[in-house]
Amino acid sequence: MKILSAAQTRDLDQATMQEQGITSVELMERAAQALSAWFYEQYGYGEIPEILLLCGPGNNGGDGLALARLLQEANFRVRVALLPADKHSTDWQHNRQRLPRAVPVAVLDPANLLPITKGTVVVDALFGTGLSRPLTGAAAAVVQWLNEAHAPVLAIDLPSGLFADQPQPADSPVVRATHTVTFGLPKLAMLLPQNAAFVGEWTVEDIGLSTAFIEQADTPWHLTRLPQETTIITNPPRLLYDVSLPRRDKFAYKNTFGHALLLAGSQGKMGAAVLAAGACLRGGVGLLTVAVPGGGYDILQTTRPEAMCLPDKHADYITELPDLAPYQAVGIGPGLGQDAASLAVLRQLLRTAKVPLVLDADALNLLGSHRTLLKLLPPDTVLTPHVGEFARLTEKARDDYHRLELLRTFAREHRCIVVLKGAYTAVADRDGQLYFNTTGNPGMASGGSGDVLTGLLLALRADQRLAPLPAVRLAVLAHGHAADLAVQTTGEAGLVAGDLVAHIGPALRDLTA
Repeated sequence: MKILSAAQTRDLDQATMQEQGITSVELMERAAQALSAWFYEQYGYGEIPEILLLCGPGNNGGDGLALARLLQEANFRVRVALLPADKHSTDWQHNRQRLPRAVPVAVLDPANLLPITKGTVVVDALFGTGLSRPLTGAAAAVVQWLNEAHAPVLAIDLPSGLFADQPQPADSPVVRATHTVTFGLPKLAMLLPQNAAFVGEWTVEDIGLSTAFIEQADTPWHLTRLPQETTIITNPPRLLYDVSLPRRDKFAYKNTFGHALLLAGSQGKMGAAVLAAGACLRGGVGLLTVAVPGGGYDILQTTRPEAMCLPDKHADYITELPDLAPYQAVGIGPGLGQDAASLAVLRQLLRTAKVPLVLDADALNLLGSHRTLLKLLPPDTVLTPHVGEFARLTEKARDDYHRLELLRTFAREHRCIVVLKGAYTAVADRDGQLYFNTTGNPGMASGGSGDVLTGLLLALRADQRLAPLPAVRLAVLAHGHAADLAVQTTGEAGLVAGDLVAHIGPALRDLTA
């Protein structure tokens, strides 16, 4: 699923109308119907004390007026408050004329804004994606009043004051919505941490926008598609995603799915090696060998008997790189530590490896401390930093938008694939394309979750049936999906990394084509 800029979104609307032979008013009616359906799903019929629709002078306000009519017809208690303006869009005027007389309408007076009644649900239909500059004057005063009311707020398209694809100036007024409903495609702003307090929960509603325009649109931003049931009759229903795992051939054997090498663990951090190894095994690797410090041999052999183990001569950390000839992929970093000898192993690996690499945790910290090693990265190496690790590899970002540009630049410059972990984990490829992930939950914010992702990535990079980028996107998707399966039993607070390992198998089952 593509993510378009604000300008492309406007062009998409025009292309839809031209292609389908409809007017802008008819397209607006589709949006209003989608919004009214959202209200029915959320609140039932007439269970809200009152719905207050704040309508601006443009087409976002027109959406609000059309919604007010539909909600009033469904017997919701509705009233409309208009932002004072000298001019209104043509579609706004059309829907203002269609608004039933039974709907109370008032013009907002920024100097005399009355308190919002407790229990009222507010609809923000002030500006949406049409905004090109920060809010000032009466609009700013209304937004501040709304935010201070702490009422539940539904924002239409985007919270007013929030730019769709660029940062707004610091301290500029933005509506703090509890839910945002947008149309056709998500907006970039909805996926970034700095905007979470404004966007709230968000939903994308389908209003039949032009698929031909979307397919041809050029954008670096993508969203890994949310699951949906297949139209093919299956029992139980299967889920469809943008990326999937190929089915296993009946006559496949262990070498079909690759032999992976994992270098992990140090004194006090063997748990990271155990988690990564478990995830690699559950990820379907044919064979797994784990190189660990000598002191970790018994731990690894006891906890992961399916894996072969290469104990290092040093008891506390890894000092030697094994012969790489038997392996189809190599992972390094979980619990590795940052000893000078381990740094030498990483340097040797980067210089000699001819197979896919996955770098995480202390391997990334060593790269950040010795950036000259970055020029040794083989093409399509996978790096899995969190925000702090990524800053050590590049620089401290000014904001989330700047961080995304740093991410795309880094991936292009070093010809690698970078998995920037977060609520919407972003995968950047060597061509500068970026894919936001949609699975996962806050329960993953605990130690060891990243080690699990490393092991799963290693398994799918060893599987030669998958190209590099699809393998990485699939691993990220399955990692989050495993957490979503596990949290149904554990709850978010009780979710630990071992639960992710246990649910990788079911997650990949759901993602098998």
